Amino acid sequence: MCGICGKLNFDPGAAVPAGLLKSMADTIEHRGPDDQGYYASGPVGFGFRRLSIIDLNTGHQPICNEDGTVWIVFNGEIYNYRELREDLLSRGHTFKSQTDTEVIVHLYEEFGEGCLEKLRGMFAFAIWDDSKQALLLARDRVGIKPLYYRLTDKSISFGSEIKAILADPEVRADVRPEMVDRFLTFYYVPGEETLFQGIQRLAPGSFLRVIRGQVQIKQYWDLQFSETPQDIETAERRLLELFEESVGLHMISDVPVGFLLSGGVDSTAMLGFAVGKTKHKLNSFTIGFAEADVTDERPYARLAASQFGSEHHEMTIGAKEFVDGLPLYVRHMEEPVFEPPAIALYYVSRLAKEFVKVLISGEGGDEAFAGYSNYRSILWLERIKRLCGPVNGALSVACGFLASLPGANSFKKYSPLLKTPFESYYCSRSATPFTFFNSHVNELYTEEFKEFSDKSYSALPVTRYLESQNVGETVNRMLYADTKTWLPDDLLVKADKITMANSIELRVPLLDHKVLEFAATLPSSYKIRGFTTKYIAKKALNKKVPREILNRKKAGFPVPYDKWVRGQLKEWLCEVLLDRTTIARGYFKKSAIDRLLRENEMRGNYARELFSLAILELWHREFLQAGNRPYLDAPMEIVTSSVSRK
Repeated sequence: MCGICGKLNFDPGAAVPAGLLKSMADTIEHRGPDDQGYYASGPVGFGFRRLSIIDLNTGHQPICNEDGTVWIVFNGEIYNYRELREDLLSRGHTFKSQTDTEVIVHLYEEFGEGCLEKLRGMFAFAIWDDSKQALLLARDRVGIKPLYYRLTDKSISFGSEIKAILADPEVRADVRPEMVDRFLTFYYVPGEETLFQGIQRLAPGSFLRVIRGQVQIKQYWDLQFSETPQDIETAERRLLELFEESVGLHMISDVPVGFLLSGGVDSTAMLGFAVGKTKHKLNSFTIGFAEADVTDERPYARLAASQFGSEHHEMTIGAKEFVDGLPLYVRHMEEPVFEPPAIALYYVSRLAKEFVKVLISGEGGDEAFAGYSNYRSILWLERIKRLCGPVNGALSVACGFLASLPGANSFKKYSPLLKTPFESYYCSRSATPFTFFNSHVNELYTEEFKEFSDKSYSALPVTRYLESQNVGETVNRMLYADTKTWLPDDLLVKADKITMANSIELRVPLLDHKVLEFAATLPSSYKIRGFTTKYIAKKALNKKVPREILNRKKAGFPVPYDKWVRGQLKEWLCEVLLDRTTIARGYFKKSAIDRLLRENEMRGNYARELFSLAILELWHREFLQAGNRPYLDAPMEIVTSSVSRK
């Protein structure tokens, strides 16, 4: 696990300064405190920071092929590298290390961009092919590892994190105002565009190729939904085989591996499958909150640890630790994302750092097998709409009446959508009309800022996947959209950046592409059956996961930020949102912010909105007020190509 960065100038005579490479790499030192390396050859330069996981003694990067014509910097893990290495040896390639990184170099020599289809793992890498004067940037199929780039008519720069790109004095940290509304639509920023002007994400399952200044971006993998007839017992057996295989591959490491336990089915199952697959003692970690009235995951995590014999560690945080962690959260996330659990993840990964370098989590099971309650609710909503047809107007009136009754939360949430097309309201995990910011633009935005609010443009990264003609019916359309947006642009970016903030590698066996591809062949009825979500996964894991965990109501790792916003954090929140600097940005009307704060204090119904606005403001203060980042032309070891430029 590492951090990578670099730059290519399109003018062959414009060399990349050595000091710039070091400055870029220094911004991501937390991703790789164990080692650093650099490659510079005329207009191209790579920087690298290493967290040593595999081949601890000879895994130095950048690394090249036999004659020094192909160079790579790589972040991630290739879990099938050993079999690929054997095949490459049989083809006549020679190796100077035992790393998975060197395997990619020789695989590229054999297959070019086709090498990507042979890799099984999580990765982001850059390859410089000196003989072709070509740069290749690539990202894994699901987007487990991040990769950003900035493209101009003069150069392209890239990095595992945006901070590395901002280290270039040619780059100004400016906001792209249209993305503010996109963030407030989704509470994260889906798609290839970021909140930074001119800085893009490379899409999951894609590569970017630059040859003599000509740029091409191409998708090499997509998740194909094609329901295949199969009896459920056969599907269960195959699913268990894939789980066993994927966890076994993810246990490959020369350092101890630990487990994040949420008290849920997926993380418990991952720990269960890991038993007997390592010579090291298994460690597990979980976190809880000081508030007594919050759902406590720790008893279930302890049960899982006891069941599978891991050495268990846990900690507790409260409102003070939560606020103290916010600046670090904003700095490492690099874009506004509404993810209160990420702050808890920061603390628990900091705890884990005392014991392990690698963590495994159950991330991705809900997106693969339809584990969220909104999948079930919206599926039933669409069924009711089809069943009722022209009479759904009367049904809507009836549901409106039911919604007025005490405790009728589901009716309140979904009844307004009975006459709304599916594509118009489903946006990742939240339906668009449910978001305050989508229906209160006129009240919230200033007149000057409204021109940057285009709801169809804000929703485009999600609606384009919902409207795909090759996915199938409702459940698969939701899973496809979430796998392409919510998963990589929210959950996985949080998982990567927050654990890497503590120099910890996080692995996610349930997002192995073979697991996802198999899940995409399963009938929807195997995922949602009646009112049961994630049906086949729970059925297959019936003998692996303790019944108390398997049958418990999904909690979703609840962080009591809403209580804190009305209590211990109320004064802090008011100071941030009503500060003169915040209002002077010109996005929001002060009267609207005042009203949100008052109503939340009385009814507690705007905690999510207020917290999102605070995160947005903290992002501005962190990234847009520091000015340009000068770089130091410091001395360092530089590896230069011995091959003359053609």
